[in-house]
Amino acid sequence: MSTIWTPDSWRAFPVRQMPEYADREALASAEASLAKYPPLVFAGEARTLRRALAEVAEGRGFLLQGGDCAESFAEFHAFNIRDTFRVLMQMAVVLTYGAGLPVVKIGRMAGQFAKPRSANTETRDGVTLPSYRGDNINDIEFTAAAREPDPQRQVHAYFQSAATMNLLRAFAQGGYADLHQVNRWTADFVDGSPAGARYRELADHITQALGFMEACGLNAETTPQIRETAFYTSHEALLLGYEQALTRRDHLTGDWYDCSAHMVWIGERTRQPDGAHIEFCRGIGNPVGVKIGPKTTPDELLRLIDLLNPGNEAGRLTLITRMGAETVGDVLPALVRAVQREGRKVVWSCDPMHGNTITSSTGYKTRPFDKVLAEVRGFFAVHRAEGTHAGGVHFEMTGQDVTECTGGAQAIDDAALAACYRTHCDPRLNASQSLELAFLIAGTLKDERKARA
Repeated sequence: MSTIWTPDSWRAFPVRQMPEYADREALASAEASLAKYPPLVFAGEARTLRRALAEVAEGRGFLLQGGDCAESFAEFHAFNIRDTFRVLMQMAVVLTYGAGLPVVKIGRMAGQFAKPRSANTETRDGVTLPSYRGDNINDIEFTAAAREPDPQRQVHAYFQSAATMNLLRAFAQGGYADLHQVNRWTADFVDGSPAGARYRELADHITQALGFMEACGLNAETTPQIRETAFYTSHEALLLGYEQALTRRDHLTGDWYDCSAHMVWIGERTRQPDGAHIEFCRGIGNPVGVKIGPKTTPDELLRLIDLLNPGNEAGRLTLITRMGAETVGDVLPALVRAVQREGRKVVWSCDPMHGNTITSSTGYKTRPFDKVLAEVRGFFAVHRAEGTHAGGVHFEMTGQDVTECTGGAQAIDDAALAACYRTHCDPRLNASQSLELAFLIAGTLKDERKARA
């Protein structure tokens, strides 16, 4: 791999999971327009996130990353953005309380459109069409016209991301994230669930603590951390022409940053060391993640780390493991030992969703809650045994009352999946399941904190 990097150097490398556009001139025009638009995030914000993730890498923080499997144009609504934001805030409060550590909050929002697919085509009733790859590429409707990749969808995605980013900033900095609001963050359908009851009890404890702090002179006016929060955005850097168009040189440092999001990650299907996605991401200054599956060898992992974080800087690289509940205990230890042995500074995060996807008896793609929890527990168990920091979790979830993952306290079974199955791609945890999982993880973090003490 050449040591010379430019925002477009990826174009000389083998590329996977990218659509074929019939109209190349239209594609070039769309990318040229995007290159003139304002950045969605700023380089300084990405550097702030790197510093926060450096604390996670050193064992002094915890990463919570979650949001939509694939954002859509049809479901774009302020209420949906708000609902996902507030569930992430609830989860962060629960995890902070359990871990006794600051929680870095990153949403799969404001840009998570494109999706890798296991096959380039889809066949229904003898008709074969290109696979749906996300709303910024084509449409989910099963017609030839809808499945044709359209470059103007990238422009649409940019403006939707900008509007989403604007609202998220308002929520994070404008008072909605004030800890005095913890009792108001629960959605009605969650309020009556077991997780909702536990959350109300925790919220009452926080309210009492805030009252004590105010009596001591610490309030939302004197302590900004009480009334606002740092909230970052992320997505998979899959559509590289879009990412290149939003990559800008920072005038303060001279470094290049992908200003489409604070953090981007490389998927399991596109992390080839000699591939275009690694080439692009190795040159940007953002924090970068890479998905690590069960077939990854220690040598492969170390090579990826060397390519993406040659300076061994804490906070630069997050390894997002996606092993499967039955596999994590067998595969992860060797990877952790190799990274530990070589002294590599990384954030270890667990994606318990993708390795536990099954097809239900009723024909729906789903994820059993028990399997998701089992992989998280296995992830923590490995790090506890190896003496390393289990630094974070990465979920596909939503603030809506969907029925896409089975199990949990709601006891969603195969027959109930049809009640509210809305995902455009992969099944997501709903708000109640997300909060329930946060409490279960918080219990593990609390036990780890006691063990360290």
